[in-house]
Amino acid sequence: MFKLIPSGTVTSTPGFLAGAVHAGIKSDNAPDLAILYSKVPCTAVGAFTTNRIKSAPVLLSQKRLSRGQAQAIVVNSGCANACMGEQSLVDASEMAKLTAAKLDISPEDILVASTGVIGMPLPMKQIRDGIEKVGLHPDGGHDFAKAIMTTDTKPKEVAVQVDMRELKFTIAGVAKGAGMIHPNLATMLCFIATDASLDAAFLQSSLQKAMEISFNMISVDGDTSPSDSVFLLANGLAGNKAIGFDNGKVFQETLNEVCSYLARAIVQDGEGATKFIEVTVERAKNPSEACQASRTIASSLSVKTAIHGSDPNWGRIIAALGRSGVEIVEEKIDLYLNDVCVLRKGIPLPFDRDGLRTTLSHNDNALIRICLNLGDGKATAWGCDLSEEYVTINSEYTT
Repeated sequence: MFKLIPSGTVTSTPGFLAGAVHAGIKSDNAPDLAILYSKVPCTAVGAFTTNRIKSAPVLLSQKRLSRGQAQAIVVNSGCANACMGEQSLVDASEMAKLTAAKLDISPEDILVASTGVIGMPLPMKQIRDGIEKVGLHPDGGHDFAKAIMTTDTKPKEVAVQVDMRELKFTIAGVAKGAGMIHPNLATMLCFIATDASLDAAFLQSSLQKAMEISFNMISVDGDTSPSDSVFLLANGLAGNKAIGFDNGKVFQETLNEVCSYLARAIVQDGEGATKFIEVTVERAKNPSEACQASRTIASSLSVKTAIHGSDPNWGRIIAALGRSGVEIVEEKIDLYLNDVCVLRKGIPLPFDRDGLRTTLSHNDNALIRICLNLGDGKATAWGCDLSEEYVTINSEYTT
């Protein structure tokens, strides 16, 4: 149905340009200011942090997206532009105005995002100079992906193309996130571009559905930031018949894949992570309970530390399941750890503990599968282990 574009990035979508510079917001020489631009106005939707404390860029972009239209995004890393009072909104608005002037479009068509340290003012002189210097290119998505990174160790990019007889379009995206990641709305920065023509109401619904099985199913450390945002821009340049609720199955499945790819990339790059954890709960009472159970287990600090130590301590998994709040019958639970059945119908099974420990220690992936045997609900959540390096990174973040 769709194919992965090799070395794809957000500007693999026709009609989108991007670029980035090192403006001096961060102390290293890495790019820290970037622009993504569509040659034509886009249907635009988004989703934002559930944190009650929201950064100025979130507040500004929420308001802008109420129109359902945008044409460009300006984003900086190194400073979240959060918790600085009225000045935060003034600075976010100026970022939009400067970008609009550069691109010769309305400031209302500019979305703004910032990520980094909370409670510090934006260095507006550097940002003013930096916006002026950003050059926009068809392959600029790679630089854009690098510019939005904070504690990330690598950029997160993907692009896929649908090429069917009567339907051709591209969906591509970039994301950042390595810490302050938890199952909740958005939980990082993500920017997605498509050239498909879409009904606005369907596009918002499609993004929400994709997020429910991707970004809302990941956990690194149990926190969400004031800056979390997801933007999806559709410029319609593919020239297809408008996609809506009656003919949107292929688009939905493709967007699901793009978001899931980026979600997994985030937890695989979790701060200090050495192992990727996948938790699948099957045959729960319903899909909602499967989701709740898998998210609880993937978020459990006890499970994360056990996996970090390659300790096949399945009791921690069962304990997390038991406090998840979902309906369970102990005598019906089956539990598998890296395909080894350690519990069947609630009864522990003998297994090669040393062998399983060796398997876990030599494998970057830890697979947890639980069958509750109560219904047809199924869900998968993703997380990572919790290491000493995570503590080091976060104990020295501003010092």
